[in-house]
Amino acid sequence: MRTKIVAGNWKMNKTLPEAEQLINDLLKQVDTENKVEVIIAPPFVNLSMAVDKTQGTLIDIAAQNMHFADSGAYTGEISAPMLQALGVNTVILGHSERRAYFNETDEILKQKAHQAYEKGMTNIFCVGEQLSDRQAGQHFKVVETQLKNALFELPLQAYKNIIIAYEPVWAIGTGETATPEQAQEMHAHIRQVLAKKYGQDLARNVRILYGGSVKPSNAGEIFAKPDVDGGLIGGASLNANDFNAIVEAAKS
Repeated sequence: MRTKIVAGNWKMNKTLPEAEQLINDLLKQVDTENKVEVIIAPPFVNLSMAVDKTQGTLIDIAAQNMHFADSGAYTGEISAPMLQALGVNTVILGHSERRAYFNETDEILKQKAHQAYEKGMTNIFCVGEQLSDRQAGQHFKVVETQLKNALFELPLQAYKNIIIAYEPVWAIGTGETATPEQAQEMHAHIRQVLAKKYGQDLARNVRILYGGSVKPSNAGEIFAKPDVDGGLIGGASLNANDFNAIVEAAKS
């Protein structure tokens, strides 16, 4: 039985005082009872505080990105050793906003995925199609290509620390949401792609999250699908009440 995950990607939101308040609110509300894994990904400047405030709780802290090198002349970048020195061992890689706004290619993401594996970090790896891809009937192929190009040189054991997040780009921050049936269809496809490369056992055990305008009102229906193992939550993760409601939906 795969344990569900609810991960909150705060993106470029919350100053340090605002982040402290949100974490305080989450700690008062979120009771996972070990039934749901809860992860939050604040901006880099809030990570140290977030790690300190969640010590001894069931909330894990993730970074929203990292570089593929340990160190070097990469102005403005953050490395895996820097994150781990703070106590952060989970990272989101390949988010569509990183691909679109910062020109992250499959080749760059392959290097980042290898770095996460080599450092023993948990990698929440994002895939997803544009609206034009879906309209052209290419959505399955696009997601398959993203997976193969970035992850398929990794050994089977790497997937112990890989979580896939399917995010249809047309549903991120738009208010549009894939139907539960569309989410299930793509999640099942991802498992088939992984099974062909690594075998059925791995495909059955990898956790796949849905991301794309998940809200308290639709989370339960989406999470009820057999191949959906929780969500990567954007806007709703910035409100403690909404985020807690989504965590509660994942318990059902």
